[in-house]
Amino acid sequence: IKASKTTSLKKAVQLKFKICQHKRDEQLLINIVDFLGFGRIYKVNEAGIEILVTKFTDIINLLALFKEYPLQGAKSKDWLDFCTIVELMQNKAHLSASGLDQICKIKAGMNTGRELL
Repeated sequence: IKASKTTSLKKAVQLKFKICQHKRDEQLLINIVDFLGFGRIYKVNEAGIEILVTKFTDIINLLALFKEYPLQGAKSKDWLDFCTIVELMQNKAHLSASGLDQICKIKAGMNTGRELL
């Protein structure tokens, strides 16, 4: 969620899907981008690189892929939250104050904000 001068709520939702790896695994990321047919590879720092996907239609394609091949482990819960946000955006909920608030709450509980049981 970022500040926006062009929206009535003065905030905008920008979806980002990232896969980060050490630079020694660059070929793996190249292979993933080639397989997906979308995404870009960026240098993060001296040792790190990442695939970044931000185009909404590409993210929709990721939903289909991970529905067929579900993520396992700790990241699976974050992925389900991400899917919920995508669905909210498809339904234009991000354009209302209540929808934006709902997205903010979901985001706050993802990754390091998630309570472990």
